[in-house]
Amino acid sequence: MVVAVVFLIAYAIPILATQVPQWIKYGCEALTWLTWAVFVTDLVVRVTLAENRRSYLIRHWYDLLIIALPLLRPLRLLQIVPLITTLNQRAQTRLHGRVAIYIAGGASTMAFCAALAVLDVERSNPDANIVSFGDAIWWSMVTMTTVGYGDHYPTTGLGRVVAVALMVAGIALLGSVTATLASWLVDAVAEDQQKGEASAAQVASLEAKIDALTRLVEAGSRGDSRPPT
Repeated sequence: MVVAVVFLIAYAIPILATQVPQWIKYGCEALTWLTWAVFVTDLVVRVTLAENRRSYLIRHWYDLLIIALPLLRPLRLLQIVPLITTLNQRAQTRLHGRVAIYIAGGASTMAFCAALAVLDVERSNPDANIVSFGDAIWWSMVTMTTVGYGDHYPTTGLGRVVAVALMVAGIALLGSVTATLASWLVDAVAEDQQKGEASAAQVASLEAKIDALTRLVEAGSRGDSRPPT
């Protein structure tokens, strides 16, 4: 998680601060490659320790993408996947917390990273209409929410790849949030029904006890020593 955050900072600085000294740009580039090496080492260790290595690699296909596509700069943003995964794992103890992190953390991270990636590949193109971070973040928000005003759009091949990835990720995020909320509502209704059934059973038990006591009192008032049936 820490390495993913370091990578994101090192990736963003040269894009957002174009006037920084050259040595800072070189340092950020070195940091991105260093984080890539850390992820490679991490994957090698985990695959070595796995009982079924092929099955493990299939389940963690995104880790393979992280280390297999380092030369395409926008696709290096796949290295933030461990960050989102870790946040989700820490929120799994509570459904409400998981939903909040999916919405706030997932949407914000995707919008920010897509804006960085599309700005990185677009602003050097003479025909580009996404030339500032403001344009890029606006484009990423309207794309992710499927609004698509069309005032800003990618004009390069890599920019369109980023756009497709953002569209798919945005729909998947909204779908997962909707499914989670639906599951929570179903569980809440089922819990209320169980509580209602338990309350009804308690009321029936109390009514039976009251009836038994009433018959006992009536029998005593008649001088009947036999216990009521």
